[in-house]
Formats: sequence, C-alpha cells, structure tokens
Amino acid sequence: MKAAIAGVNISPVNMEERKELGIKAGDTVRVHQKIQDKGKTRIQIFEGLVLARKHGTEPGATFTVRKVASGVGVEKIYPLYSPMIDKLEIVKRSKVRRAKLYFIREKVAREIKRQMRRMTLATLATESGIEAEARKTAEAKVAEEEAAKAAEAEAALKAEEEAKAAKAAEAVVEETPAEEATPEVADAEEATEEAPEEEKKD
Repeated sequence: MKAAIAGVNISPVNMEERKELGIKAGDTVRVHQKIQDKGKTRIQIFEGLVLARKHGTEPGATFTVRKVASGVGVEKIYPLYSPMIDKLEIVKRSKVRRAKLYFIREKVAREIKRQMRRMTLATLATESGIEAEARKTAEAKVAEEEAAKAAEAEAALKAEEEAKAAKAAEAVVEETPAEEATPEVADAEEATEEAPEEEKKD
C-alpha cells in the first residue's frame, strides 16, 4: 500500500522539497500564499510561529502558524503539500521542549494582561488651527480683563490719594485762622496796657 502511494503524485508541488524542509514546532516561518481576487492571483505573506505539526510527512500533513496582527492573535492551519502555497521559508529556528506549543496562547494573554496593568491612560494630541485661534482669543480676553482691573485699581488708588490730600488741605485751612487770631488778641492786650500808663502820666 505504501509503495503504491509513493508512486502517486498527490500534489503538483515538489513534495520532496517540502519534506526535506523539516518544519517543526518552534520555527518562525514565512508562508507565501496564493490568493485569487477578482480573477487575479496575488501573493500574501503570512509570517509567524509554528505551534504544531501534525500527520508527519503523509499526504494530509498540516502545520499551524500563529502571529499577532494589530494586537490580535491570528492562527492559520496550512496543508503541507497545498498547491496554494507558493513558497515556504524558515526565518528562525528556536529550541523547544514541546511538540505542541499551544501554551503560548495563554502565555501571550498573560503578558498582555500584565502590560495592561502597567499601562496608564493618556490623551496626547497636537493643537489644531481653530483650537490655537480660540486659545489666543481667550488669552487676549483674559489680558484685557486683567488690564481693566489694573486700571480700575489705579483709579481707586488715585481717588483715595486725592481724597486724603483734600482732607489734609481742609485741616490746614482750619488751623490757620486760629493761629492768626492769637496775635490780634495779644495786640489788643498790649494796647489796653499802654492806655492806663498814658493816663497815669497825664
């Protein structure tokens, strides 16, 4: 039976080449996949870690590749001899002690949770032209209000100083008549003293 299968070409691809490639769990591979889109065929590259290899080198052999795209884990199961795979590349090989690396799913989830604990929410953005104009107008209004307050304070201080000066002037005016009245009284007293002396001489 095995001899009969060995003589049959199951896939149009070079099966011996893919067998010799020896993909195993822990390898980082780059899969060039053919995708038919609107009658055209394009090549899409999927690079990730091989989590598992199943069914050895038999016709139904498969391998599972996992990668993280935009923070989301994506896994694809490829048939080893699929004609839709244009090319297979082994980018890196790492030593692992498991045949199936399914624990990496949980490990990655734990690491993400740990990172989320360390994360802090922050909103940072550049300032738009409208926001800059609004900020400038607000600053100008605040400056105008401060200038008006300063002018009002200066006017109040000037008014207080003028009021104080007026009060001081009134106090000086009230004191001067009293001082002038005292010499007149002294002259009158002197005149009265001189008059009796003249009468005595007569």
